[in-house]
Amino acid sequence: MHKERVRTHLLDGVLDIALGDPMMTARQSAELVELLVEYSEDRQLRAVVLRSESADFCVGIDDELAMKGSYASSPSPADLLAGLRVPVVAVLTGRVESAGLELALAADVRLAAPDARFRLSEVSQGRLPCWGGTQRLPRVVGQAAALRMILFGEYVVAADALHQGLVHEVVDAPLERAGEYTAEWLTRAPLALEYAKEAVRDGSELRLREGLALEADLNTLLQTSRDRAEGIAAFLGKRTASFRNA
Repeated sequence: MHKERVRTHLLDGVLDIALGDPMMTARQSAELVELLVEYSEDRQLRAVVLRSESADFCVGIDDELAMKGSYASSPSPADLLAGLRVPVVAVLTGRVESAGLELALAADVRLAAPDARFRLSEVSQGRLPCWGGTQRLPRVVGQAAALRMILFGEYVVAADALHQGLVHEVVDAPLERAGEYTAEWLTRAPLALEYAKEAVRDGSELRLREGLALEADLNTLLQTSRDRAEGIAAFLGKRTASFRNA
């Protein structure tokens, strides 16, 4: 088994994805694409945890991948990760750079260890971020903070990342915290989570009136689901709901 192979484990609907090498290689990128495509329509999937097996989440791309200009894959792993129906939480430790930060930006929740630090350094190497960094970062932290990170390639430490909204929490044990998040999601109606994510993700690209229409349409779809009926019955019966993703 090659060092950079992506390791995965699916348990109770939660997919754990572990990057085997902190340097993003062409092979690791391709395996990540294949994996995300495989699970994109899996109705048993309920949540995803993205992490690294190394002290650093991801320190950038190797020379082979850099020579391929656009990081070689279209759609990129970041696009596929962002497009998943289910909630995605990224566990960020050590250096989170280049493609690593772009992957993290594609997650719905970002949990950082106190030692985490973030950077997009492509401009200093005569390149541009290729997995959505120039687009997702300003949407998360605002244009001014994003331009500072992109134009200067400076590290942002975990405390500052939290202040900017780049990460949701800074905790000593981010992997354990991710487990708490996924455990909570497993108690929620899968369709409601899916539609909520779709409403926020797609609605943010629309004008307010169009976004409100999208929200209304998704609510109408949800009203016809068996999980919605189960949620109402459980509430009225003062019991725990048993959702079936239907």
